[in-house]
Amino acid sequence: MVIPIVDIFAGPGGLGEGFSAFINEENEHPFRIALSIEKDPLAHQTLRLRSFFRQFPHSEVPEDYYKFVRGNISIDELYRRWPEQAEHSAAEAWCGTLGDPDEQDMNAISDSEVDERIRTVLNGERNWVLIGGPPCQAYSIAGRSRRQEKILNEQTDKRVGLYKQYLRILAVHSPAIFVMENVKGILSAETSENQVFTKILNDLSDPASSYLSESENDTATIQYPSYRIYSLVNPPDRIDLYGNPEYKHKKFIIKAENHGVPQTRHRVILLGIRSDIDIPPGVIPPRPEIPVADVLTGLPSLRSGLSKSKDDFTSWVAALNDILSNGSLDGADAAVINHIRSNFKEIAEPASGTGGDFLPFKETAVNYQEKWYLDNRIGGVLNHASRTHMQSDLHRYLFASTFGKVKGISPKLCDFPVKLLPAHGNVKQGVEEQKFADRFRVQLAEKASKTITSHISKDGHYYIHPDPAQCRSLTVREAARLQTFPDNYFFCGPKTSQFHQVGNAVPPLLAWQIAGIVNKVFERALAHIHEDLRV
Repeated sequence: MVIPIVDIFAGPGGLGEGFSAFINEENEHPFRIALSIEKDPLAHQTLRLRSFFRQFPHSEVPEDYYKFVRGNISIDELYRRWPEQAEHSAAEAWCGTLGDPDEQDMNAISDSEVDERIRTVLNGERNWVLIGGPPCQAYSIAGRSRRQEKILNEQTDKRVGLYKQYLRILAVHSPAIFVMENVKGILSAETSENQVFTKILNDLSDPASSYLSESENDTATIQYPSYRIYSLVNPPDRIDLYGNPEYKHKKFIIKAENHGVPQTRHRVILLGIRSDIDIPPGVIPPRPEIPVADVLTGLPSLRSGLSKSKDDFTSWVAALNDILSNGSLDGADAAVINHIRSNFKEIAEPASGTGGDFLPFKETAVNYQEKWYLDNRIGGVLNHASRTHMQSDLHRYLFASTFGKVKGISPKLCDFPVKLLPAHGNVKQGVEEQKFADRFRVQLAEKASKTITSHISKDGHYYIHPDPAQCRSLTVREAARLQTFPDNYFFCGPKTSQFHQVGNAVPPLLAWQIAGIVNKVFERALAHIHEDLRV
């Protein structure tokens, strides 16, 4: 039995990748992506390319795919050489905007178009899974703080109500199971009318009633499903008289570092099971925390680029060395200063320079989940190019990474020498009140990284590499490894978009574990059906 997946708000496909990669005890892939929808054209390119990749058994991916990711042929040429698989990937990965898009949005798709496509790909199958994460910027605590919003307004910010697209598809198409992901800030978000998460839980439990109360559609098409909503990491606090599980809201939070993801990513993930499938799921078992070094080890060392000046190794070393002579370290911890001095005696030019979208490299390795990450057919590393930085930021990165190596913690602004503090209006507040005091954060080698978010697309200040000798922020590939994307997962578009895609994704290795829970529910449901038939 192959279970179709419909993935909405798909991004570059992290959630779908985990389901697609899952293999059951019979050594079969029980899940198949039937349709994925993403509005961003560049993320959609990544999504479609991965769909193309998955048309082949892993050992039979054509060499032309690797020629493309190495930059030897264009993506159009790749698809021209493999027309059947290209056509399938174009049908599976749909570039479109759900909900109530702006009038000028050329990718806007209507509800009727979505419904027709879903019915077509499902072809009458009722045992299928809806997955996805409605855009979360409206709910994030950091975003609300920046916008100084205590109460969300659905009229002025359409993102607040985008979960209703998820709700509408549940109401109209009745998947057997759904998985919905969002930021943990959704637990505290409020509108003028209600506490957002409480309303979402109620709506998802009875999507048809909630949808019909706001819809003018033909009610004859509605199948009136109801759902029991489960946590994937905690048993219910209680079961009500109708068999519905109840939880304290915080128990829906999954802490990724507790489940084999080398990142302290905390997200709300809901598992909904249609009420006619009376099978409580299990929970994802805990795993040991995976440190940053385990997944970054084995990638080629790079130096950062220099912006606003000549960019070569000699100029780069001179720019770094200036920190020792311009007074920037006055007042710094003596052990940190001594480590920086000794580091310059040993610094050597990285063979790979500042990297690239494809970097030939024969010895790529990883100290964790080798079969998951590595693909020796690549012949190198993808999406592994360093950013360029101003000399002043290089000095801050050098100080922060050295401080982390010496002290085992990332420095706060109050730990920085005065001359290294940035000329930002709220720096004094950061030093004295510890507000946003970790805006320059090194990811410590011996611990899981902090959350990789879409903000990494704007600057690398929060994502400083742990090795002072490289003195830079993380590359797209390093961020992707912390997100548990396989090395052969190629991110399309310019570097800014690549970072944005990686930061917005669900870690595929976490999604793989969720797929295992979902698969067991289907297996038990099928076993019950066979049992009833024997009776």
